[in-house]
Amino acid sequence: MSTVTKKQAGAGVRLHKASLGNRIKRDLQKHWQLYLLFLPIFVYFVIFKYAPMAGLAISFQDFKAAKGIFGSKWVGMKHFVNFFNDPYLPRLLRNTVTIALSTLIFSFPMPILLALLINELRSRTLSRTVQTISYIPHFISTVVVCGIITDLVSRTGGVTMLLHQLFGMPVTNMLYEAGYFVPIYIASDIWSNIGWNSIVYLSALTSIDQELYEAAKVDGANKWHQIIHVTLPCLVPTIVIMFILKVGKMFDVGYEKIMLLYTPLTYETADVINTYVYRRGFAENVNYSYATAVGFFNSVVCFGLVFMTNKITQRMGGNSLW
Repeated sequence: MSTVTKKQAGAGVRLHKASLGNRIKRDLQKHWQLYLLFLPIFVYFVIFKYAPMAGLAISFQDFKAAKGIFGSKWVGMKHFVNFFNDPYLPRLLRNTVTIALSTLIFSFPMPILLALLINELRSRTLSRTVQTISYIPHFISTVVVCGIITDLVSRTGGVTMLLHQLFGMPVTNMLYEAGYFVPIYIASDIWSNIGWNSIVYLSALTSIDQELYEAAKVDGANKWHQIIHVTLPCLVPTIVIMFILKVGKMFDVGYEKIMLLYTPLTYETADVINTYVYRRGFAENVNYSYATAVGFFNSVVCFGLVFMTNKITQRMGGNSLW
């Protein structure tokens, strides 16, 4: 072994044997500029993400704002039991799962398809124009979007009249019909987010080695075969990561839009866990403990879905979040 190699090996052994504190200190001294850039993000997450978790304690209390967390009475699992025994729970779970799965099945593939179509456009001007037009709906306020939807599906709305002319659908206010709520929600979700969500896939497409396409052409692959055998396999890691993140938000459906669109007539298909908790916890009777308990339950379920999905994708293809 050469002298240089021995010195490098010795330095590696000394570094390995160094205490954790010394290694951290050495790394801080060497990369202090990077840690300085990271500091605002760290502070943000500590203040706005981790510190509020202390408030989960009120889910085990009969919380009174005047008494605060330390003065309120501890009641254990009372609010969780009340939620699990709630007669509306089956309906809430059914609606939440239905809307979440429908969004996953119909909304998730759309940005991928749009990214593939934009990637195949030869004109850069046309490509940028399509991207800009598809991004715009994402920046429109949810209140404005819901106002547009309400007008379009009213008795005299454009969508209602178009469906009546094409398919003979009865002229009615679609938001007052429980059976129409989920399709309206899914269609509006696709329209609002398809362009914005396609950005990450377009970025992934630009990183694909062009020599792969050249090799495919040499082998006689047409455009369709190139997409199937080159583009999609290269997109799989990105798709898997985005899918895991999407699954983690399944139970956290867009309740703001639902609250702006649903009515008592559509509770049967539109009322989800978050909207029910809002009515029970804040609108009808102020009960912070009950609302926090259900939110806590929702978060645990979402974490479990992320963990399970991550494990499944890891075993199937090796791609995962961790």
